[in-house]
Amino acid sequence: MTTADTAVPVSSGSAPPPDTGLPAPRRTERVALALLLIGTAAAYLWNITVNGMGNSFYAAAAWSGSLSWKALLFGSLDPANFITVDKPPVSQWVMGLSGQLFGFSSASMLIPQALMAVAAVALMYAAITRATGNRGAGLLAGAVLALTPVVALMFRFNNPDAVMVLLMTAAAYCTIRAMAHASARWLVLAGVALGFAFLAKMLEGLMVLPALGLTYLVAAPTGIGKRITHLLAAAVALLVSAGWYVLLTIAWPSGSRPYLAGSTNNTFMDLVLGYNGFARYLGKNHHGHNRMFELPAGYKLPSMGGGHGGFGGGGDAGVARLFTGEIGFEISWLLPAALLGFVIVLLARRKYPRTDPVRAAALVFGLWLIIDGAAFAGMKGGMHAYYTLAIAPAVVGSFVLGLAEVWRCRDRMWGRLGAAALVLASGIWGFVLLDRNPHWQVWLRWSILAVTVIAAVGLVVAALPVAARRAGTRAVSVLTAAGVIAGIGGSLAYTAATLPRSHTGGGPVVGPTGQQLPGALARMRNQFGMLMGAGPVDPKLAAILRSTHTTWSAAIDRSGPAAGLELASRTPVLAIGGFTSEDPVPTLAGFQRLVRDHQITYYMAPEIPLPDSWRVRAPHAPTSAPGAPAASAPRPSSQAAGAPAGKPAVWRPVGDTEILNWVSAHYSPQHVGPLVVYDLTAPAH
Repeated sequence: MTTADTAVPVSSGSAPPPDTGLPAPRRTERVALALLLIGTAAAYLWNITVNGMGNSFYAAAAWSGSLSWKALLFGSLDPANFITVDKPPVSQWVMGLSGQLFGFSSASMLIPQALMAVAAVALMYAAITRATGNRGAGLLAGAVLALTPVVALMFRFNNPDAVMVLLMTAAAYCTIRAMAHASARWLVLAGVALGFAFLAKMLEGLMVLPALGLTYLVAAPTGIGKRITHLLAAAVALLVSAGWYVLLTIAWPSGSRPYLAGSTNNTFMDLVLGYNGFARYLGKNHHGHNRMFELPAGYKLPSMGGGHGGFGGGGDAGVARLFTGEIGFEISWLLPAALLGFVIVLLARRKYPRTDPVRAAALVFGLWLIIDGAAFAGMKGGMHAYYTLAIAPAVVGSFVLGLAEVWRCRDRMWGRLGAAALVLASGIWGFVLLDRNPHWQVWLRWSILAVTVIAAVGLVVAALPVAARRAGTRAVSVLTAAGVIAGIGGSLAYTAATLPRSHTGGGPVVGPTGQQLPGALARMRNQFGMLMGAGPVDPKLAAILRSTHTTWSAAIDRSGPAAGLELASRTPVLAIGGFTSEDPVPTLAGFQRLVRDHQITYYMAPEIPLPDSWRVRAPHAPTSAPGAPAASAPRPSSQAAGAPAGKPAVWRPVGDTEILNWVSAHYSPQHVGPLVVYDLTAPAH
């Protein structure tokens, strides 16, 4: 007689399940794991400073946290603690503390991110090994995760996505451990991990929660009452591990802490539910960000190169978004095969008991993939392609679990046909993606296609009754291994092309080097990049700011350029209006008070000359009706109009015009690079 929590087949024709009590690893297995982790560390740490300051928005917060404990606690953009970044501070805690220990630099900021990749690979190995009892499958899962382009991109970068995904993966591992023996302790640890994932990137860190909760409710080897009790305990752990920070922001007097950027009322939950929550999903945030790139009437922005369409390469909403554009290159290499692998496990183990560990793990990763993938597909707000890092472990887990299942049954017809299907799904889609970059490594996509087709055909032939007896499991194993290696070849190649490249700014992309812009357009792109904190800062500006002695060396609209100026000068810069310029701080009265109290030395406003080639040429005017005024070309807006003949129009993308108007009415300007600089210590007479 068997107990309810022992995963045994219910039909004699089924293969035995894995032993959940894992034996000690053999020496070769320990060596293989060590090589995997050392190799991941070497690849991700190698020349990591090529990425410089990465995303200067978060780099400025890390620098601030390396100087001020309050800035570290709240994730302040500046060490004088005027305003935070628009995300919770867990990522800044790691990078800022590293800066406090080792001194702030590109290396001290980015090395912890790369080490998180090693930890994520180890957790992926452990989760799959625990579920399947197969250390080879665990090693493959860890390797495939490390060879996913978006993973290679973001675990060498300084956005909060890396620590969030590490914590989500830890929660999945803890849930798989909990399901082995209905362990409340491990499930509570999963709740703690998700609580801190929430403090890394808010609701996105909780997107895995439904998958983990539903799987435990279905598959844990204990009664329904205890399952519900364990889930409630985990929910309490999540609330405590996330809620303490929310309560801290409420209890701390708002006048002595930085403004919580992205919120309309300086509260954490407004940021969670609004700007970074439902407003983002429904496309009702980033209005100020979008307006920043609205040129005056009569002008049009040419293509600046970069990603593959859409805001941050995210493309238009819909399921196709996950397979096209920049997202396709970052995450979709194994996505069709992962979905197929999930279905294979569910069908192959449909007769197993409710508590079957392999099917439970497949539910963890498969539901994670489907739920989060659907959320990304339906998202109408600003969607960066790198957001899909959140489903990378789910893609890898679903694919490897499906592969492990067909490998276990490779002596049967359905196992060989399943292996052929997985090989084709990965190889053909890899060919399609590589074909979208037709001039890069042409030989590679055809090699992948040839090997996967040959391997799949061989597996199908080996599954036929006529050939099944002659085709031994060794031949099937060789064909499957060759097909899998080819199937992940495209992902491996794009990862290898991603690692050595320099990635900076708010929308990094994967793969080989993109197009080179002509000189004039490249200069304009640098000026635009400076407005987002991604372009170079004029050395004269940095020298001017370093000569100041006030609390803030300068004030400028938006956090992006403020961050760039901070990093160039190593002085605090006050970001007016936060990331999108829509945060209601400072008010004009508040700004005037700061100036009157000699806390700010300079006010800076961008002023970029617009090339005549950007002017929209009006079509021939239609013949006017008698007595009607003649039609004319569109006139530029007041911000660009009025340029003397022969001189270019200028563009002043300023958010808080009330502050600009007051400053320009009382102080004299000087031009330094793309900025107009006002000395607030010397009023105009």
